[in-house]
Amino acid sequence: MKNKVSVLVGLQWGDEGKGKIVDMLSKDFDVVARYQGGANAGHTIIIDGKKTVLHLIPSGIFTKNIICVIGNGTVIDPKALIEEIDLLTKDGVDLSGRLYISKDAHIILPYHKIIDAINESKNDKIGTTKKGIGPTYFDKYARRGIKFSDFEDENVLKDKIKKNLAYLISIFPESEELKALSDTGLFNELKEQYEDIKQYFVQTHYLLNNMISEGKNILLEGAQGALLDVDFGTYPYITSSSPTSGGACTGTGIPPTVINGVIGIVKAYTTRVGEGPFPTELFDDTGKEIARIGVEFGATTGRPRRCGWLDLVALKYAVIINGVTEIALTKSDVLDTFKEIKLCTDYELGGDVINTFPSNPFVLQNVKPVYKTFKGWNKSFNESSKYEDLHVEFKEYVEFIENYVGVKIRYISTGPARKDIIIK
Repeated sequence: MKNKVSVLVGLQWGDEGKGKIVDMLSKDFDVVARYQGGANAGHTIIIDGKKTVLHLIPSGIFTKNIICVIGNGTVIDPKALIEEIDLLTKDGVDLSGRLYISKDAHIILPYHKIIDAINESKNDKIGTTKKGIGPTYFDKYARRGIKFSDFEDENVLKDKIKKNLAYLISIFPESEELKALSDTGLFNELKEQYEDIKQYFVQTHYLLNNMISEGKNILLEGAQGALLDVDFGTYPYITSSSPTSGGACTGTGIPPTVINGVIGIVKAYTTRVGEGPFPTELFDDTGKEIARIGVEFGATTGRPRRCGWLDLVALKYAVIINGVTEIALTKSDVLDTFKEIKLCTDYELGGDVINTFPSNPFVLQNVKPVYKTFKGWNKSFNESSKYEDLHVEFKEYVEFIENYVGVKIRYISTGPARKDIIIK
């Protein structure tokens, strides 16, 4: 039987519940590899009532014997990584021989966070997490980024840090925080951090491809969501990397020819954090109630999430550009008490009805959602273990989504805990 190489991708604006689904699926895989983003992600896992939020380390780490890889497409804050490793170690998670990090991953330095904060203080802010993610990717594509492999020649590394800091001070001369930094201080701090974690660094593209040759099953874990993709999202209100399934190849070095499945994660409603258009956003009591029941606060920043009905136009767009082969529906339990539930099936734009997603935010902000209303199921499914046991109204809701997007929903999350899952 051919080994599984699957990509798991969020199909909305992030926060779809990817951490729980990766944790649940990891028992069927040998390796979980993260392919983009940084500590701006927050993947929440609840096991036996204990909640853990992972920002960098793949969510499969809680499954015994699973190997976890942080790929070259990620950007890594060494301080945040060390804190996460310490947290897991204190919880009794053995990382020895289980965690590998790409030498080619780019490093987030203190000056990246300062630049991020400066950019977000302006009137045209994007709504970033201020973790330095965007400025680090900017340096990467400007060909002045710093990789962990730069420690192979410390003189080159010192020179890069010195030139980068001088350049940033020249274009942000008003920043006292930048001026307070020294290239020597930055190098010494980074060197000390690297000594704590250097045992984890390898050429992960060789590691992953060798494992594929050995018949291992690999799950590629994305962060954020497809509608935040740097190419296909609501630009410029996007993240700085490619959360879509295509990013899994460039972010790990795994060729597209070996990928044989794409699992898309979608909430039973829609949320968004930060700036940008959101056609189905609810500003009434219903939106507030969804946020309250769903505890809709960012796992990384704590910011309240904007809430609205599930947007099928946007979902089908995400399904198409990712080549989704099966879907995991999360947080369906949040809608258990609503008498009516709506799904957006079309947009009205300039007197026309359209069913395609305009990623241009200045067009998207002018669309009006067209809804189909469903009778609520008004029943909790937390104790259900089979799809056949679910209420008819809920199954009508699920099957309408499936028919609209043309992909089957295989997994249904009925609560936040690891055990709250139905496989259809």
